Amino acid sequence: MSIRYPNGKIFQGSSNIPIESKKKFSYSNRGMTLEEDINVTNHYYLERQIAVIHKKPTPVQIVNVDYPKRSAAVIKEAYFKQASTTDYNGVYKGRYIDFEAKETKNKTSFPLQNFHDHQILHMKNVKAQSGICFVILRFATTEEVFFLEADHLFLFWERQKKGGRKSISKSEIAEKGHMIPIGFQPRIDYISIIDTFYFK
Repeated sequence: MSIRYPNGKIFQGSSNIPIESKKKFSYSNRGMTLEEDINVTNHYYLERQIAVIHKKPTPVQIVNVDYPKRSAAVIKEAYFKQASTTDYNGVYKGRYIDFEAKETKNKTSFPLQNFHDHQILHMKNVKAQSGICFVILRFATTEEVFFLEADHLFLFWERQKKGGRKSISKSEIAEKGHMIPIGFQPRIDYISIIDTFYFK
């Protein structure tokens, strides 16, 4: 099945759309994807009335459906109705929270091609309104997870635009970001990072 952006370009990579036929990433010694870990974490926050954070749905227009059987339909082609912004948003202690979650199998750097201009613009708009905006980055092979504030991402993005490297080194992420230890409940406790740096 092909999914296309509003400009007609074919979407490459993982999607935010829950399509049952899509295979999930699987890594050795790994229980869940980053998305699943964050969804479980958000459920924990919600149940305990800590924060209300949800994954944003992505509107899709289906244009081609095949009916191999009367009881089943297979989506053959679909388009994103609009360019996606970020993965998650919500509210915590009266502040708007907005963030993107990405993971890579690279061991030493995080490719900036995982982000898009419209996402960077959206995050800048959130920051301009005093929202708390960041990215959660996971190195899948080592299962290390980092919280990186949007302001730092903007600097790395601008560096790339000026002809600099097209990725963020792991050492830069470790220096500018904050490692989030993997726990049980909550699984990825990013709220503790927000507490430390925004609600001292």
